[in-house]
Amino acid sequence: MTTIADRLSLAQQRIVQAAQISSRNPSEIKLLAVSKTKPASDIQAAYDAGQRLFGENYVQEGVQKITDLTSPCPDIEWHFIGPLQSNKSRPVAEHFDWLHTLDREKLALRLNEQRPARLAPLNVLIQVNISDEESKSGVQPGDIAALADAVCGLPHLRLRGLMAIPAPTDDQERARSELASMQRLFKSLQQSHGTLGQIDTLSMGMSGDLELAIDNGSTLVRVGSAIFGERDYSR
Repeated sequence: MTTIADRLSLAQQRIVQAAQISSRNPSEIKLLAVSKTKPASDIQAAYDAGQRLFGENYVQEGVQKITDLTSPCPDIEWHFIGPLQSNKSRPVAEHFDWLHTLDREKLALRLNEQRPARLAPLNVLIQVNISDEESKSGVQPGDIAALADAVCGLPHLRLRGLMAIPAPTDDQERARSELASMQRLFKSLQQSHGTLGQIDTLSMGMSGDLELAIDNGSTLVRVGSAIFGERDYSR
């Protein structure tokens, strides 16, 4: 029976192999372990195996894990990767290091106001609805620049790049097309806002498609089930 450390090692090997096939440097690509619905003990096991970046989807659950693990795991980098309602923004601003799902200026303004001055600016990614799904959060590609302008004017936020969750599909050409579109949008953002922020992160790719995402420029892949096992869908 494989352990979390074993599965973490396999995920890291997949990243290295995908990078090599795509003629990329593996050091350019970070692994975010998605620990939503998993107990703190699982995070501790991954931490003991060398993992430092963890992603949470639920505000209350994430804050509790941060509180529980601050002492034994002081150098974890916490990423909030779920949709965020404006009325739940304060705990994210006060506890997390990153937000992947910024999709409106109102939320950016609230996070900026709520980010404690003693903390470094909150790193944010603009979520893009690259598949144009009505049920999915994220801005349209044409609205990226305006939101980026707003973020770059806020002292307690730091714009780092873009995030997307392409629609699940068995059509590899469609999947590749959407990921390639994200890569073009990311490069455009680097050109237009690179002098205003540290635009270095394109967050896309999960357990099932990380190779394709890496081939299309992803710098951060979000892997949950391949490390921790299937999540609890009762949440």
